[in-house]
Amino acid sequence: MLKEIQPTGQKDTRSGFGDGIAEAARKNSNVVALTADLAGSLKLNQFIKEFPERYVQCGIAEANMIGIAAGMTIGGKIPYTTTFANFSTGRVYDQIRQSVAYSGKNVKICASHAGLTLGEDGATHQILEDIGMMKMLPGMTVIVPCDYNQTKAATLAIADYVGPVYLRFGRPVWPIFTKVEDFVIGKAQVFSEGTDVSIFACGHMVWKAIEAGVILQEKGVSVEVINIHTIKPLDTEAVIKSITKTKCAVTVEEHNIIGGLGDSIAQVAARHLPIPIEYVGTNDTFGESGTPTQLLKKYGLDTPNILTAVEKVMKRK
Repeated sequence: MLKEIQPTGQKDTRSGFGDGIAEAARKNSNVVALTADLAGSLKLNQFIKEFPERYVQCGIAEANMIGIAAGMTIGGKIPYTTTFANFSTGRVYDQIRQSVAYSGKNVKICASHAGLTLGEDGATHQILEDIGMMKMLPGMTVIVPCDYNQTKAATLAIADYVGPVYLRFGRPVWPIFTKVEDFVIGKAQVFSEGTDVSIFACGHMVWKAIEAGVILQEKGVSVEVINIHTIKPLDTEAVIKSITKTKCAVTVEEHNIIGGLGDSIAQVAARHLPIPIEYVGTNDTFGESGTPTQLLKKYGLDTPNILTAVEKVMKRK
């Protein structure tokens, strides 16, 4: 039962990255960290303390940072680039496309402060289209972990994963409810099995999906809640297996419904088993300034909206 999944604490996912990269560096001497003037925000302090010679401060020059990282891979280094998600993608898309993706470089693009939950910094910093931008790049792996433990696990895993990676995580303190050892790149995480409706979620919204699932189970709805932490490569087998049972789905993401997780699930359904799908995410809009809780509510990304989407999609079966 989903109600048995209880948080073991609360911590921001960016701290999972900070702890993960320090541990990855201890295990692999080729791991290096680059930042664009945001070492503190990306929780790199421990890494810098232990490995000052493997840290590069690029200043507010994100495009240059990507170019430096691409070059470092030629010498066998495993560079982790770090800045806010908006600057990790929108500001440097050309450099990522040409110098990293097209060239197949082993660069790990690590992006914090993603989505609406960046909060008070407002629309200019709240990127809601980055998953779509990154997943469309040939050869790019896209990972969106759901809590501190999973972000730490993903940060460790990508050190051994050969090829370009986009790792997306966030700013706010969030419930911790997974185990580090449960994370496998490209393998969906099933929190509950059901036959009435599938809920596919990623990032911070996985916890919201679990909250909604608890309410649904108490109402007698057999709900399948699945964490799609790896958007690309997508665990197509897990998606097909789930929708074959439930015949309908709800997708939940802290991202524009255009181009994100929902589109990936819909593409699988269209090819293999057309079903009704409802999307919970931002709807072709920019964000604004506010607290994470206020923004998730205003833009329809909270637990009641998931319940409404489930009700609608089950009626469409």
